[in-house]
Amino acid sequence: MMNLALYLDSGIHQGGWRHPLAATTGGSNWPLYRKIAQRAEAAKLDMIFVADKLAIDDVYGGHLAHTVQHRQVGWSEPLTLLAALAAVTDHIGLGGTVSASYSEPYTTARQLANIDHISGGRAAWNVVTSLTHAEARNFGRSQHFSHEDRYRRAAEFIDVMKALWDSFEEDALVVEKTTPRFADPARFHRFDHQGESFDIQGPLNLPRPPQGHPVVIQAGVSDAFVDLAAQHAEMLFVVQPTRERAQQFYRTLKERAQHYHRQPDQLRILPGLVPIVGHSEQDARDRAEYLKSLITVESGLSFVSASMNIDLSQYPVDGPVPDLREQITGSKGRFQYVIAHAIEQKLTLGEMAKRYAESLSFPSPVGTADHIAQQMQDWYQQQACDGFVILPTYIDENEDLFLEHVVPRLQAAGVFRQTYAPGTLRDRLGLAKPANRFH
Repeated sequence: MMNLALYLDSGIHQGGWRHPLAATTGGSNWPLYRKIAQRAEAAKLDMIFVADKLAIDDVYGGHLAHTVQHRQVGWSEPLTLLAALAAVTDHIGLGGTVSASYSEPYTTARQLANIDHISGGRAAWNVVTSLTHAEARNFGRSQHFSHEDRYRRAAEFIDVMKALWDSFEEDALVVEKTTPRFADPARFHRFDHQGESFDIQGPLNLPRPPQGHPVVIQAGVSDAFVDLAAQHAEMLFVVQPTRERAQQFYRTLKERAQHYHRQPDQLRILPGLVPIVGHSEQDARDRAEYLKSLITVESGLSFVSASMNIDLSQYPVDGPVPDLREQITGSKGRFQYVIAHAIEQKLTLGEMAKRYAESLSFPSPVGTADHIAQQMQDWYQQQACDGFVILPTYIDENEDLFLEHVVPRLQAAGVFRQTYAPGTLRDRLGLAKPANRFH
């Protein structure tokens, strides 16, 4: 079965927040988030996915003005939001972003374990390495970790998190009142980790999560990411602009996972998708053109500058795209492709920024529900993916044409569920519960 996750944000399109029907959250609209999550659950989606960033960007022009003016502020803190959503949903998975660069494993392991318990086994975590110097400065560093260093740290972070979840075994509490014997000491494990980035004794002081480990999500496309994902990821959120590139990436990751003695079906690959659904083909094209008209060059340049960690204000907007691929310290894998494609197409810097602001290089099919459902089936059946992360252009509080019209067509075609089966998020994704390393 195809897997579908919904990106919970006020809209991925950089002009979407200006749409008259857009419900702009500013990162703190709890009633809206609750409504969206429940709407996604009614459509039987696998998961809600909450992104995060740990700073307000100040790269473009070296100050906050452009970022603040053009909406790139206001991120809801994922883990507290997921805990709240766990209380108002019953079946849908709850995935949130955690920075391995600026989080402590012990605290994060406790938080995610608790969300998994509260939700009855529906937690997932998206491990990121963060991108910007602005984030580094909020955590006592003058600049961000190097690309290589942050991925080494992330690998260690993931391994320690898993060890912590295993360290308090599931049958550790015996609660024999007459004996008296509350717990079995043999079921608690110190592991005395001393690594490059972390020094942790263990065990965790919270029972092992219902899923064993909350589902591990990773997002990216760089070479360093691919190797880390092949070892650890269970769900991949990736940028693949074309079906052909997606098919190649799909094969590469599944083969690399086997190299690390993992079964390919234990790695679910979900490219992002930015669908623009219309009641007719013309209606869809009109919607897409109107959204494009709402993008400003400055908003695109500000977003791209922050994502690459390069101030683009030093280059002429109407000049050619400079080849900055070797200077990227932020989102390397994505922007190496974006810049190469822009140079090949002879775009100006402003044109590249505005195009990127439309969909962030995710594929963005424009058409009727039938057209978009068919394209999704094609990718899925041609082994380009195991499903999709749906990124709305903006949030309409009153309707969602994708959930209301595209999903039912996928259900009718037999490629997506019509009802939830009992079990955890792992069960729904077809992922095995990990064995406890200490058992």
